Amino acid sequence: MRNNKIKCSSGIGGQAVLEGVMMKNKDHYAVAVRRPDGEIEIETEEFRGIIHGSPIKKIPFIRGVFNFIDSMMLGITTLNYSASFYEDEEKEDTKTDKVLNKVSKGNAEKIMMVMVTVFSLIFAVAIFMVLPYFLSDLLTRQIRNASLVAIIEGVIRICIFVGYVALISLSKDIKRVFMYHGAEHKCINCIEKGRPLTVRNVMHSSRQHKRCGTSFMLFVMLISIVLFFFIRVDSTLLKVVYRILLIPVIAGISYEVLRLAGNSNSIIVRIFSAPGLWLQKLTTKEPDEQMVEVAIASVEAVFDWKAYYKENFGYEVDDAFMAGE
Repeated sequence: MRNNKIKCSSGIGGQAVLEGVMMKNKDHYAVAVRRPDGEIEIETEEFRGIIHGSPIKKIPFIRGVFNFIDSMMLGITTLNYSASFYEDEEKEDTKTDKVLNKVSKGNAEKIMMVMVTVFSLIFAVAIFMVLPYFLSDLLTRQIRNASLVAIIEGVIRICIFVGYVALISLSKDIKRVFMYHGAEHKCINCIEKGRPLTVRNVMHSSRQHKRCGTSFMLFVMLISIVLFFFIRVDSTLLKVVYRILLIPVIAGISYEVLRLAGNSNSIIVRIFSAPGLWLQKLTTKEPDEQMVEVAIASVEAVFDWKAYYKENFGYEVDDAFMAGE
């Protein structure tokens, strides 16, 4: 008799890209993209991250900071790869590209990726961390209670984040990315429930998952409310500096909470994960079968789900079994 209760997390994670899905398992990742001609293109590569092999990446609360940076760099890399299939025409290198290639000895693309990552982090800090403080600070003349202002700041931060997600979801292209995001989640849920990875089974799986990056971002927002609540300094400059300096701490805590959520099904974890799962209704959409095919192709390029089933659910999946599904 099949056991549909997950015994351990599969450990795989992913990201939606332009007309495709990236799946990562340990140090390898695969990007499957539906090309304009309808065929599925799959690229499999190794990704070691910025401090691969260092004991630091095993230290709780510290590892989350580096994993977050790694995920951003990998995300940008795979997004650029998927976008390359939909460029209208081959673009010639600009003078800047040629200079960067010459100075960096052919590493211009890596340098640009780092620059984009840094810019993205600065933009996120400015919009989601610093801006809410200044908006809430406008209320200090009407509200003298510093604790209440701190809570209001947190609420503003969450509202900005949710509003941002809702706004970008209006884009037709982003809607399709969110549909692929749903396909990614459905594949992982299908695997972790012990159901053979078929299009039909994936389509019937949930599009919400507790280890999603959307939940991670919401955890960041919620945990920041708690930490910033205890900051008691008069200087506006110090308040801003503290908010920036505490970001790695918040990211580290959020990563551990997300990791716990992905490996536990306790009532406390389910309650704490509920807001993130609700928010995923905005960042994921129901995919079609062709999108699911792409997601499955990405999974199978880096993850032996049949071996995972045998180890964790105690049964083998063969062709006859698949046919019976």
